[in-house]
Amino acid sequence: MEATLQALGDLLIKAIPTFVLVVLLHFYLKSVFFGPLGRVLDQRRQATEGVRQRAEELLVRAAARTAEYEEAIRNARSEIYREQEQLRQRWQQEHARAVAEARAAARAMIERARGELESELEDARRILQARSRQLAASIVETVLGRRAA
Repeated sequence: MEATLQALGDLLIKAIPTFVLVVLLHFYLKSVFFGPLGRVLDQRRQATEGVRQRAEELLVRAAARTAEYEEAIRNARSEIYREQEQLRQRWQQEHARAVAEARAAARAMIERARGELESELEDARRILQARSRQLAASIVETVLGRRAA
């Protein structure tokens, strides 16, 4: 057993330079290879996350602008509808006023026509009365042969 321990001890003594070399290689690779590689990967990750965050910010800003534009469009549409409604009401008022004026003019024409008809009727009555008297006198004269008083 002592020989085994002796062989194990010799093996450990011979392994010390290899162990030291592995430890030195570890620190060398860590500082020369893995350190810069880690920094590059960190920079890449930060750049990617930065771009992603920037894209998200742009999306949020675009959504906000879209909402603003939609609100502006809604406001413009409501303004147009309001103006159209005002215009329609004004046209209706003008139409109602024109109809009222036409009715008033028609009433005035009807009243004038009634007055003229009544005047003509009175004239016709007077003429008929005068003619009926003349006709009666003519009949009396023809039947009686003399003039009526």
